Amino acid sequence: MPKLVDVHSHVQFAAYDNDCNEVIGRALKEGVWLINVGTQQDTSSKAVEIANSFREGVYATIGLHPIHTEKSYHDIKELGEGDAAKAFTSRGEELDFDYYRKLGENPKVVAVGECGLDYYRLEEASKKKQFSVFETQIELANALNKPLMIHCRNAFEDLIEVLTKNKAKLKNDYPGIIHFFTGTIDDAKKLMELGFYFSFGGVTTFTKDYDEVIKYLTLDRILLETDAPYVAPVPFRGKRNEPAYVVHTAAAIAKTLGISPGAVAEKTTENAFKVLSF
Repeated sequence: MPKLVDVHSHVQFAAYDNDCNEVIGRALKEGVWLINVGTQQDTSSKAVEIANSFREGVYATIGLHPIHTEKSYHDIKELGEGDAAKAFTSRGEELDFDYYRKLGENPKVVAVGECGLDYYRLEEASKKKQFSVFETQIELANALNKPLMIHCRNAFEDLIEVLTKNKAKLKNDYPGIIHFFTGTIDDAKKLMELGFYFSFGGVTTFTKDYDEVIKYLTLDRILLETDAPYVAPVPFRGKRNEPAYVVHTAAAIAKTLGISPGAVAEKTTENAFKVLSF
């Protein structure tokens, strides 16, 4: 058993092109297992490729992020710069169900996503496409009998509506994870009733904005993440994040709940094994 599990990272992104194996090695040395989360075809296939190169401790998800369903702003941390980025990107990707299904049959793939809804920088006309692509990935998760790795930004009411509508297609007992949860306690209640778990990252080390919802959820529904390379915790704020830093999130959540970091590590690791079926 690992000490900690980072359930949502992106070490397959361009930000780690020069030291991917070293970053993963640091995590594994510290007893941290990690899930590299796909955001489109290229990042999904690369996540699987990396997972397959390690005997244990490194896993993948496959899926299409809602911001990649149409052309969107370019993130050099994800795709790099210059000619390499042009080869790597797939902006405005049309979801290829068969491609993702074949990729998802790999035993190192533990979830479908990062999928969901993102209404930040969104034009109203784009909502319909995000809905359609999200529902198709719910179908994909159902076909693969795997949980969802969900991204939601400024869209919890619609997210809950889609998930409720498709409740019968969700994986029994452990339908998935709402990553980097930013919703209200009422949102959390409705999602808990659907069976979902919630992951929190480095932001918990420098703001108390999430304390009340963390206390409401309790450790029974909480998982740890980094979302690396983004949102590095204190004392690395402003620098590139990496999975080994998840220990700082565990400490912050322990402080919020008034328990030991060891208790947080033990329970969140247990939760990760339940939801992701390593």
